[in-house]
Amino acid sequence: MSDLQTLAEKARSNAYVPYSKFQVGASLETEDGTVFTGANIENASYGLTNCAERTAIFKAMSEGHRKIKKLYVTADTDGPVSPCGACRQVIAEFMDSTGEVILGNLKGETRTVTIATLLPGAFEAGDMNDKQ
Repeated sequence: MSDLQTLAEKARSNAYVPYSKFQVGASLETEDGTVFTGANIENASYGLTNCAERTAIFKAMSEGHRKIKKLYVTADTDGPVSPCGACRQVIAEFMDSTGEVILGNLKGETRTVTIATLLPGAFEAGDMNDKQ
């Protein structure tokens, strides 16, 4: 079991999911090797819910890190869990197209992909340049 997997599974236990009961955990490694974790946090107003992936990413960014090297996400699913569309867009903001996104589940099954595979044609900062 990798360190990121262990940390993501531990983070999952901190999920606040009184509505869906669907716990998700994530861990990430930044370019300099610093590791952050996150769990999903629900709200009665579902639109204000935050996914585990974004929780970990926002923690890293709020501490001054700007590039993710690897991200691991896990949940109690039949196959490896996959990030939602909002998470994919946020991952694309902070991870190079060749960075590793490791999808996992509690059975230990994993699938490693790139963010470019998960979100082809991502909207990027360069898409806004010279559009004024």
